Amino acid sequence: MIKKQTVYAWLATLLLCNISSFSDAFSFSSSRSTDMTMKLGDATSRRTFFVSSAAAALSTVPLVAKAAGPEIFTTQNGVKYATIKQPSAKAAIPRQGDLVVVEYTGYLSNGQIFDATHAEGKKKELLFKIGSAAVIPGLNEVISEMAVGQKVQAIVPPQLAFGDEGVCLENGECLIKPGATLVYDVFLRKTSIPPP
Repeated sequence: MIKKQTVYAWLATLLLCNISSFSDAFSFSSSRSTDMTMKLGDATSRRTFFVSSAAAALSTVPLVAKAAGPEIFTTQNGVKYATIKQPSAKAAIPRQGDLVVVEYTGYLSNGQIFDATHAEGKKKELLFKIGSAAVIPGLNEVISEMAVGQKVQAIVPPQLAFGDEGVCLENGECLIKPGATLVYDVFLRKTSIPPP
C-alpha cells in the first residue's frame, strides 16, 4: 500500500518539473505521423490534464509532513532512550538513594527477551534503591531521569550493561554475550524516600 506522504511527494515533484520537458521525455517518434499525431495529441492532453488535476488536488490538500519519530535523549554516560508513555505534569522524579518500583522487559539486540518482571514465576515489579548494584548501571542512569508514570525504551551500551563478561554459564553458554548492547522497556510505577 502506498502511503499518502509518498503520493504527495511524488505529485509535488511532478508539479515542479517543467510540463514541456515532461512531455518531451515521453514523446513518440514514428514514420506514421498522421496516426501518431492523434495519439501523441491524446497522450499530451492526458498528461496536461493529469498535471493540472494534480495541481488542483494539491492546492486543496495540505502536504503532510513525514511524521516525526519520538525524541531521543542521551544520558551523561551514553544510554539512549525515547519516551513511549508521557508522565503526568506533576509526576515525582526519583533522586539518588530513593526507592523505586519499576516494570521492565530486557531484550537482546535481535529482539529476544532475556528477562522481564512479568515473566512466569516472578513478581510484577522490581523494587530497588537508585544508585544501588541491584540493576545494571545503564538502568540506574535512565530511571534516575524518569518521572513516575513514564515509560521509556532504552538502548544500553555494553559498558553500562554486562560489559566484556556478559552473562555466561560455566560451560561457556551465554544468556547475554560479552559486549552485548541491550534494549529495555522500563515503566516507573512509584518512587519513595527510603525509610530512616
